[in-house]
Amino acid sequence: MTKEELAIEIIDRLKEEYPDADCTLDYDQAWKLLVSVRLAAQCTDARVNVVVEELYAKYPSVDALAEADVADIEQIVRPCGLGKSKARDISACMKTLKEKYGGNVPRDFKALLDLPGVGRKSANLIMGDVFGEPAIVTDTHCIRLTNRMGLVDQIKDPKKVEMALWKIIPPEEGNDFCHRLVNHGREVCTARTAPYCDRCCLEDICEKNGV
Repeated sequence: MTKEELAIEIIDRLKEEYPDADCTLDYDQAWKLLVSVRLAAQCTDARVNVVVEELYAKYPSVDALAEADVADIEQIVRPCGLGKSKARDISACMKTLKEKYGGNVPRDFKALLDLPGVGRKSANLIMGDVFGEPAIVTDTHCIRLTNRMGLVDQIKDPKKVEMALWKIIPPEEGNDFCHRLVNHGREVCTARTAPYCDRCCLEDICEKNGV
């Protein structure tokens, strides 16, 4: 089976297993997803969803958050860890959105990458979830699982994994595929315990490359 054929089979099986896979960060506007994905670094999505409730109650718009004191932002987001750097990035990002884009999130991958605190993972998430564009989000689940499955060959660098997956994943499938990898990585192909291969829908085709 080629990597392309393996990818299609994995995509189809994960669709059956997780038909409703979606982003687990709560948001109703694009700028809020930008904030949440920055806070999610080394933090659970569940905790981020709780913390941002207070943040948005106090600062309900791009303009309000852009004008907020960084120390005030840090005080609220501290439970997510790395509070100082995250608060600084969020403040700078909102200022850029306000001053350069009229408070809107740009629908351009390169423009997203130019925003403070936004890397390829975040930019892909915005392109896929907000704008419905082809996207591959190489978070820790994606990197771990695609290595185990044999879709990539012992590659740990997020950008290199992304580039390898672009070659074998149909563009229209990439975003949902990555969301399903998150679900599968949390429930079955776990990181902190041995993977539960006995109840994995991919057990018979997974190459189990790596750990």
